[in-house]
Amino acid sequence: MQDKPSTDNKSEKNTEKHRPIKSFVLRQGRVTNAQQQALVNHWSTYGIGFSEQTLYFNKLFNNENDVFVEIGFGNGESLLQQAKNQPEINFIGIEVHGPGVGHLIHLANSENIHNIRIIRFDAVEVLKHQIADNSLQQLQLFFPDPWHKKRHQKRRIISPDFIQLVEEKLKPGGFFHMATDWQHYAKQMLAEMDAATGFINTSGFGHYSNNQGSRCESKFERRGRKLGHGVWDLIYQKQSESIKT
Repeated sequence: MQDKPSTDNKSEKNTEKHRPIKSFVLRQGRVTNAQQQALVNHWSTYGIGFSEQTLYFNKLFNNENDVFVEIGFGNGESLLQQAKNQPEINFIGIEVHGPGVGHLIHLANSENIHNIRIIRFDAVEVLKHQIADNSLQQLQLFFPDPWHKKRHQKRRIISPDFIQLVEEKLKPGGFFHMATDWQHYAKQMLAEMDAATGFINTSGFGHYSNNQGSRCESKFERRGRKLGHGVWDLIYQKQSESIKT
């Protein structure tokens, strides 16, 4: 007669079943000497540790400027350029991969850019715990992992729950700007955002944006365009309470 599975094994399987699905996988990447030195020497200037305490932006940046948050900034070069172009805006970049975090800190320190802060943690947890409701002027999600295989698409960050979380964190009148070079994902973004309450498509229902707003082109994007890849921008504005239906 076969042994029955233990209660402990059942408990472990149930834990796995109910564990939140992550939209990212931590990949190994080589950290250069410059990136490592930046992480060691300048994290205290640019880095924000994760905690379940709400951030106070005026204390963090020592001003009252609007705040943009970008999820998954990659190597950080486009976010750095955006910060340089808009010194009147405060930027918080969220990224889990060490080389990209180190690279952005190295660039920001080298160019004396101080309207950037960085959090190295799961963006969903950061939004839930560290970002106050109705506090962001813009949330940016540029070229997230498309998880193009059908069986992996449940990992895509864009979902009704995530959209609701974004809506909670944006100020009334604030913007949610997305971009992708994967058409199937663009169609999903458009359908789910147009169906969401609390947002207006700034290009009109069912339409992608015909401009990239304040988004700066990245190396990755330039390379893709040269290969003939398309890029789809979507920009939505959070409705003010007075005009919600």
